[in-house]
Amino acid sequence: MAHSHPPHSDVVYPSAIPFVLTHLVCLAATWTGVPWQALALGLVLYVVRMWAITAGYHRYFSHRSYKTSRAMQFLIAFLGQTSAQRGVIWWAAVHRHHHLHSDTEHDVHSPRHHGFWYSHVGWIFNPNNGEPDYGTVKDLTRYPELVWLDRNTYLPAMLLGLGVWAVGGWAMLVVGFFWSTVVLFHCTFFINSLAHVSGSQRYLTGDDSRNNLWLALITLGEGWHNNHHHYQSSTRQGFRWWEIDISYYVLKAMSWLRLVWDLREPPEAIVRGERPVGRKVVEKVAGELAEAFSVEGISASVREAWSEAHSIEELADMTRRARSQVEQRLAELSLPHLPTVPELREKAEEMFQESPSLDAIVNRAHELLAAGVAEHLCDHALGTG
Repeated sequence: MAHSHPPHSDVVYPSAIPFVLTHLVCLAATWTGVPWQALALGLVLYVVRMWAITAGYHRYFSHRSYKTSRAMQFLIAFLGQTSAQRGVIWWAAVHRHHHLHSDTEHDVHSPRHHGFWYSHVGWIFNPNNGEPDYGTVKDLTRYPELVWLDRNTYLPAMLLGLGVWAVGGWAMLVVGFFWSTVVLFHCTFFINSLAHVSGSQRYLTGDDSRNNLWLALITLGEGWHNNHHHYQSSTRQGFRWWEIDISYYVLKAMSWLRLVWDLREPPEAIVRGERPVGRKVVEKVAGELAEAFSVEGISASVREAWSEAHSIEELADMTRRARSQVEQRLAELSLPHLPTVPELREKAEEMFQESPSLDAIVNRAHELLAAGVAEHLCDHALGTG
């Protein structure tokens, strides 16, 4: 008797079959040959479609960092979908969810929580990610032509492939279209995986986003990922003059022709890292700082120190009266085993980038540690009492 099972949290292989076949088709170059014209076409298709992903899917549809006409909007969306990276609305919804939960357990493609390869490609085939929250993209779903395009997910890619074959034959299709599509897949996916693992962090963002020159070159500017997570609404992601951002350069040239307009720039204070980070980042980073210390170890030491001058019954009685008072007193007392604010500051400087919010983070981490120790003490006292 067959039994139904809930969807696995890993790769669901049937849905991965078209993706695998796309890779296998590339081997057909053994029979078609690899003419230079096909390689040249592949390079052109890679660059054009990468720009549609970076400047279109990402900076326009996901972040609305500039404005354009409705006709140009549709054209960019259609061009983006020739990359076979699912529909434009689906892509934007998933990406907005990523920024909302970046490198937390709710992030669908975080290397920290799910591993490198799952964050690179495996998450795509998880059925739980098939239907993102379309309530976050109502600014896009109000356009019926975008909804139609999103529903006909692979039509633009199929039309492009058919057109390449009709004009250039099998070698052009295999090398020009399929090779460039596969390379485009993985170079785009590197931003989800490698850009959260390899590179440098200039700004405190509360996640693992990193700046990587090589990724910036192969993705036309997306490799300045820490910059982007620091200020997501900027059209330009290469904040410094030497940070090459080809997607932005093209958009800037298009703005001279009024094809796009209102390109957003990062304020100087943002570039210099002078503005305090948001409360959400403070809370997230403070939690990481607090977790660098063993609450159980501190609690055991505090209990031992407490028992030298007080009975455990006193602690239990105080706990019953008001648990919050324990936390407050722990935060105020100079207990020898609870890390001091200066000690937390020193640890924070080792772990994170300099930020005008570092003091707020340290103070919040001190509160979280006190709360954690208080909880342990209260549970132990109540259990003992």
